Amino acid sequence: MQQAGDLLGCAWPEPLAAARRPLESVTWLAGMAVITSRCCGQPSRLRKMGYEKFLAAVRRELPRWGGKFVRHSIVQALWEALAGTGGVAAQRPGALERLHLLLEDWRVLRARLADAEERMTGLLDELGLTELVTSIDGVSALSGAVMLAETGDLSRFTSGRAVVKHAGLNPSEHTSATINGQTRISRRGRPALRSAAWRAAWGALRHNKVLAAKHAHLTGRDANRLADGQARTACAATLLRWLWAVITTRTMWDARIAAGEIPAPRRAAETIAAAA
Repeated sequence: MQQAGDLLGCAWPEPLAAARRPLESVTWLAGMAVITSRCCGQPSRLRKMGYEKFLAAVRRELPRWGGKFVRHSIVQALWEALAGTGGVAAQRPGALERLHLLLEDWRVLRARLADAEERMTGLLDELGLTELVTSIDGVSALSGAVMLAETGDLSRFTSGRAVVKHAGLNPSEHTSATINGQTRISRRGRPALRSAAWRAAWGALRHNKVLAAKHAHLTGRDANRLADGQARTACAATLLRWLWAVITTRTMWDARIAAGEIPAPRRAAETIAAAA
């Protein structure tokens, strides 16, 4: 989609202002699909069809992008953009033709991703893990499924720390004869698991008070203060430890246990408390 933004920015920039995040808006994507398939390289020609017919065409296209309700403000902005003259006019026909092909590829990819996500969360339900995974505040079923797809059966790990090490998120000191030791994550594990945990931490930090407090402590303490990225990495490792604890012990996540305010059940006492 970066290519789509570059093409429009050069040949016809007006549509990019039609939505706050145009390439993430299904209404904008449906509208641009209509435009690129009908304008023959000259967007202003579509003004002849009238706004109501243009709106109806966008509504028919919207379900193909997984949308249900059209955003009239975006459609209106695209309609106004049809009269725009910005960009390099000579490059517009070729750019819009390429954009049409890119949008079709993106639509197919979105459909495949949606199907894969549905099957992943469906499998999580079949395994009876959805309730456990989503009991962790800020962790969705999809985020949990993505992490579990990379870890496999968590019962094969002896501890949450082993899962963190499997992801390559464990601290490792880099030393040599001439260089003083610097502690960084090892990166010796599975990159996809590391990425999944990192992304899950970004979402969880907005909704998980325990994780947010941990991040605030790590970035605000006087001694050994961490940068924002380092603290998020630590939070990602914490998420993996929590995930291991709730699944292997079949214990719902409890913010009070995670924060160390109350003791955990006997089997989970060491794992869940350590994850905090």
